[in-house]
Amino acid sequence: MTGTGVRVADVRRATRETDVRVRLDLDGTGAARVATGVGFYDHLLASLAHHALFDLEVEAAGDLQVDEHHTVEDVALALGEAFRTALGDGTGIQRFGEARVPMDEALAEAVVDCSGRPYAVLGLAFRSDRVGALPTQLIPHALESFVREAGITLHLQARGANDHHVAEAAFKALARALRAAVAADPRRAGVASTKGALGRLAAGRGEAGAAGSTTP
Repeated sequence: MTGTGVRVADVRRATRETDVRVRLDLDGTGAARVATGVGFYDHLLASLAHHALFDLEVEAAGDLQVDEHHTVEDVALALGEAFRTALGDGTGIQRFGEARVPMDEALAEAVVDCSGRPYAVLGLAFRSDRVGALPTQLIPHALESFVREAGITLHLQARGANDHHVAEAAFKALARALRAAVAADPRRAGVASTKGALGRLAAGRGEAGAAGSTTP
């Protein structure tokens, strides 16, 4: 994989339930190698990397004999931690990003703020219980887990008749919004905040920030 090698993070998350390794380069080319054991989840994460122009490697071994929950959640948590670590204190970034992405009959809209304040407002309209091996109820849970560790605010809506299209459009919209948010602002010398710091991005993981999620 290629990239600048500057905004890069390697994260390992190991528990009795899962063993996850994530490598993320925010300044890559969109290359992805993802192996979680849940095929459609791999597809969504690869789409995220491709459209955000992030280089992403994910290796996960989890207790899939129980169900997919622990693997999906822990991969999202590790990815969020990698994103926050790679982004650093957010100096010189655009901070905000938004995107609308269609996929046939489905349409998704994502708005992000790399603020250090984790919050998710999600509206994902699924009609079935699963897409492939991935339970659709785990898709918003994965997004909430990612947001919590990444320290970003996310508003994400997606509607459509086909659940595959809804989920994929949602991840592509998120990818395009993140790509815009982490891009360099040539006119910005410091961080994009009148406070002079972007929440947890500057203060570290232990500092308090608003946390929560809303799934209509």
